Amino acid sequence: MPILKFVFQRVIQALFVTVVVTLFVAFSIRLTGDPAVMLTLESSNVTESDLVQIRESLGLNRPFIIQYLDFISGLLTGDLGDSFFRGSVSNLIGVALPSTGLLAVTSMLFSIAISIPLGIYSAVNKGKFSDHFIRILSLLGLSFPNFWLAIMLVLLFSITFPILPASGYSGVASLILPSVTIGIILTATNVRLVRTAMLETLSAQYIMVARAKGLRENVVIYKHALRNCAIALVTFFGLQFGNLIGGIVIVEMVFNWPGMGTLAVQAITQRDYPVLQACVSILAIFIVLVNLLVDLIYGLIDPRIRVG
Repeated sequence: MPILKFVFQRVIQALFVTVVVTLFVAFSIRLTGDPAVMLTLESSNVTESDLVQIRESLGLNRPFIIQYLDFISGLLTGDLGDSFFRGSVSNLIGVALPSTGLLAVTSMLFSIAISIPLGIYSAVNKGKFSDHFIRILSLLGLSFPNFWLAIMLVLLFSITFPILPASGYSGVASLILPSVTIGIILTATNVRLVRTAMLETLSAQYIMVARAKGLRENVVIYKHALRNCAIALVTFFGLQFGNLIGGIVIVEMVFNWPGMGTLAVQAITQRDYPVLQACVSILAIFIVLVNLLVDLIYGLIDPRIRVG
């Protein structure tokens, strides 16, 4: 069946990219220095035999390909070994990954819920005051650095008006500020994207025919125009979500959010290579999976893609 062939091809491509990415991450991390030396920087009486014993205990004296295959095996079985300082890597990832995923999903939903209606409204009212006002707001949103916006929201809603918690994760209330921070930045881009896509679609001939048939404006906009914009929107939202997973480190640090970004930064400062390799690889795999999902959604939205 064409759809099964389409899915199979996309899965094979995703597996190939995953192998290349994890191999590159494993190789590049080992170029940053000898973990044994990094672990003994504060000791003044370390001998070469001590370094050899540390490398042997950490498994660093084995061939690179064996270390890589062990890491891949750990990914498949859920056993990523031990951190140099903080116990099981799998346990650390098990706490950080859901936190980052929750923050990313909440931010993305917040952005989509605002940007699609605003983008459609701006496109339908092209050239009017409301259109100019929405475009100015989106331009302002693009001008705000995420760390500055995060600090301003903390000052306003946690210090000036102590309504929401400033940092950490202690419940739904602590999710609001970081989600709004990321969501505002995303919305500024998404509004412009939705507006541009809708303007292009609304000028198409089939939209004029639909209006000439006497269809209600809401039917023309939401059933015909928005549906035909779906592929462009799914493409951008999917890629944006994948990049968001790996790019919210600064916001996590500002709000002391216990996510993958915070964990990776801590691993870098401590030279904790097992944790760093696991963080980067899992984030990369997640991005690959998001792109795979976007490809599969393409096929569902437009059968011509999977047939091609």
